[in-house]
Amino acid sequence: MEPVYKPVIGIALSLFKIMGWKIRTFGVGNVPTAGPVVLASNHVGYLDFVFVGYAARERGRLVRFMAKKEVFDHKVSGPLMRGMKHIPVDRFARASDSVDLAVEYLKRGEAVGTFPEGTISRSFVPRAGRTGAARMAMQGGAVLVPVAVWGTQRILTKDRPQNFERKVAIDVHVGAPLAYEPNEDAGRVTTRLMASITELTDRAHRVYPQEPDPAEDAWWLPAHLGGSAPTVEEADAKARRDSELRRERRNLQERPPADG
Repeated sequence: MEPVYKPVIGIALSLFKIMGWKIRTFGVGNVPTAGPVVLASNHVGYLDFVFVGYAARERGRLVRFMAKKEVFDHKVSGPLMRGMKHIPVDRFARASDSVDLAVEYLKRGEAVGTFPEGTISRSFVPRAGRTGAARMAMQGGAVLVPVAVWGTQRILTKDRPQNFERKVAIDVHVGAPLAYEPNEDAGRVTTRLMASITELTDRAHRVYPQEPDPAEDAWWLPAHLGGSAPTVEEADAKARRDSELRRERRNLQERPPADG
């Protein structure tokens, strides 16, 4: 029974129709129709999970996505995320806690969605990946499938105002499952996984049907494609500063009050 997930899907599909978003999916046959699977995607916008889930739905799969704990703490999104059985990730706790929960889902034959980069890439170019996707796939005996989403950054992403523009093109590219040995080093698997995700992202750039208006800032295109998005180096430096600030805020919140 999915008393929350299925109604949310219905609302999302209605929104897609109202907005006239031009959603295309490629390679969805690579998503198995049954059994444990990890869908590992690049991360360019806050709505990426919606469209990865859209592609998986074509194969009859409901995906349990890993998302930062703060989304679950929100008074509106929290009940929905829990109702859809998504997986909270506390970025300041043991990474294995969320991986363990994902593995439980996989051992029940479910689909789990994750973003190995751990955060949105401001450069819109895949960053180095963390090993969680590989570890959960190996521990859960799951098929590991790379995915690339493109176009979602135009709607809602970091450091930009939301822009629910009509008729935005959104492409989802699903790659061939990644082969791995059961006891292979997770770092090596992750290196191959990110190479596949990067290849899919490059393909998404090449076939994307829309271009920035010449009169507008090409902010949603990567710098190496002539856009004005931050370079990889600039984006990584900003991500490191963000991480340091989050840790400082967390430390302040956990610091015991001074004796009066």
